[in-house]
Amino acid sequence: MPEYAYVSTIGQDSHRFGEPGNGCSIMLGGISIPSDRPILANSDGDVILHAITNAVSGFTGKIVLGGIADKLCLEEGIKDSSVYLKKALEDLKDAEIIHCSLTVECLVPKLKPHLDDIRAKIGELLGIPQSSVGMTATTGEGLTAFGRGEGIQVFVILSFRKKI
Repeated sequence: MPEYAYVSTIGQDSHRFGEPGNGCSIMLGGISIPSDRPILANSDGDVILHAITNAVSGFTGKIVLGGIADKLCLEEGIKDSSVYLKKALEDLKDAEIIHCSLTVECLVPKLKPHLDDIRAKIGELLGIPQSSVGMTATTGEGLTAFGRGEGIQVFVILSFRKKI
């Protein structure tokens, strides 16, 4: 019977909002969500997928955001953050993700109606069941810029299993 090592990593990302407009949508966890303000970013600004990508980089040691993703985004015009995550996942080799836990801090948009869709999409992207994706959202009682509606911040913990 194989023995396994279990490792957890953390990832974080944040983006600020642009000026209110006539309504738009933003990407969160690979899902389009209505918003009255755009996220300011070179890519689609999906802070959830960016935080997950950073957590994968914490395991593999290969920096994707700020490196590979910049080339894809700025030179090749690829704005879809799921592409960056898939690029990060290529380096897992014989390890597998077994759980994803994330928390989002923002005042807007309200995420409760979208939690199941986001969890399902993250599960699909990571190759794990939706039941292995935990997600919470908070305003942080307005104590930070994110809780006051100036942007969105995400923290992610990924748990990995690797044969030893």
